[in-house]
Amino acid sequence: MQLIDWIVLGGTLLFIVLYGAWKTKGSATVKDYIRGGNQAKWWTIGLSVMATQASAITFLSTPGQAFHDGMGFAQFYIGMPIAMIIICIVFIPLFHRLNVYTAYEYLESRFDLKTRTLTATLFLIQRGLAAGITIFAPSIILSAILGWNLTILNIIIGLLVICYTVSGGTKAVSVTQKYQMGIIFLGMFVAFFIILSYLPDGITFSKALDIAGASGKMNVIDFTFTKESLLHNKYTFWSGIIGGTFLFLSYFGTDQSQVQRYLSGKSVKESQLGLLFNGLLKVPMQFFILLVGIMVFVFYQFNQAPLNFNPAAKQAITASSYHEEYTVLENQLADIQKEKKDFIKNHTDKSIRKSEAKAFIKQLNTKESKTREAAKELISKANPEIETNDKDYVFIHFILNNLPKGLIGLLLAVILSAAMSSTASELNALASTTVIDLYKRNVEEKSEKHYVLATMFFTFLWGMLAIIVACFASLFENLIELVNIIGSIFYGNVLGIFLLAFFIKFVQSNATFIAALITQVFVTFGWYYDWMPYLWLNLFGCALVVGIASILQSFIPTKPKPLTPELE
Repeated sequence: MQLIDWIVLGGTLLFIVLYGAWKTKGSATVKDYIRGGNQAKWWTIGLSVMATQASAITFLSTPGQAFHDGMGFAQFYIGMPIAMIIICIVFIPLFHRLNVYTAYEYLESRFDLKTRTLTATLFLIQRGLAAGITIFAPSIILSAILGWNLTILNIIIGLLVICYTVSGGTKAVSVTQKYQMGIIFLGMFVAFFIILSYLPDGITFSKALDIAGASGKMNVIDFTFTKESLLHNKYTFWSGIIGGTFLFLSYFGTDQSQVQRYLSGKSVKESQLGLLFNGLLKVPMQFFILLVGIMVFVFYQFNQAPLNFNPAAKQAITASSYHEEYTVLENQLADIQKEKKDFIKNHTDKSIRKSEAKAFIKQLNTKESKTREAAKELISKANPEIETNDKDYVFIHFILNNLPKGLIGLLLAVILSAAMSSTASELNALASTTVIDLYKRNVEEKSEKHYVLATMFFTFLWGMLAIIVACFASLFENLIELVNIIGSIFYGNVLGIFLLAFFIKFVQSNATFIAALITQVFVTFGWYYDWMPYLWLNLFGCALVVGIASILQSFIPTKPKPLTPELE
């Protein structure tokens, strides 16, 4: 990195932190601190909701996911617009009518304190882990690429977020996220057009798509509906439209990190418009990020790609006795890539779409995959602790090795801004839930100032815990999958509890509480023993808690509880 990159990176991050702290200092009441004084406009809500979900993992992992597996991951988001509409119709009006600070307050009036506490605790566990991962994700990648100390990176990112989140609460998160999303959009568009400019003469955008399609990277939708496909394929139309809908219903409807974003709206209409804005923009945004990964793939059809994108892997091999074997594999890869490059250059017209051309490219891709797998085996022998799966390193490797001076700093600012925006929302929500659902509910009545200070304290505490989780985390197969897996283990159960509260009035607290405990055990085992793709865990957990609670209720005699006046 050059001096100009450091100036761009440091200036961007410093502006966000100082502006967020200055613009939102001095929240005097809990309403101001947790709900931003209910002043947020719909576009602020929409961008804040989007920034909360779009962590650094999105911009590090998604292009790498497309590079290796193509556009199929886009199916993950098919159910999002459906979920947004349901939340706008059911969840938002209810939360605003009840004037709640957290999503879990309602559960006490519908059930009892223990059910509210259990649900809030499930949220705190999964979101606390996720907060650590959103700090760890950019740290582990930047540490490997730039040689920076991992622990120091975790601490720097965590402390930057804590600074303005503690000082300004929800409003600080929302205000800074608008600018963070602006930086993110700018950086990704710049990267996309620079990649296109790097392609050889005669390779237009449409021809680049043809090249990617010939390698099977443009297969966006998979309508396969078989038992084998449903149980073993992670991303299909059906897992997206069904499992994805339940995941996004749970995430946007019951996860306080998202609920808190639209509870800050000036009105029900502003909150609904903000969430619909997110639903309409999020899908094309994710599609575009995947497309960036596809263009990186096309770029490396004409330029030499490393055998493994993780620089730590290369260092481990170089210092081991397997160096010569690895060099042989590197030469094999170079020969395969040259053969592919020559073939593609001779088929830059539509003939590359023909079955014969696709078959030949598929044959070369198979050789390449085997070569890379052989390299991974050597890396594991050289150092078993090195992460051989390099999906998360693809995009950052391209940035650092191919972008011009200044733009490297901008793209690193994109990654760190995304990490900060997502982590800030998580810390804000964790503190709010801790104070409102656990602390305030179990202590004597205190002053507004006391609760504001308590929320600040818990924001700081959760921030420090997130840094600790980040320092002890380990890299998963793919970071964007890891975050969604963590959510899927808990979200279905939590959504089921809310659906019982909203719609199944004969089920009461004891049945719901017991069913939730049983469901969490089953879902956790389902994930651990890989019974089904993680997206289906959301539907499985939701259906299980509803089914068990409904059955248990017939065996648990309870006195009917009158409906709360707001819901009659």
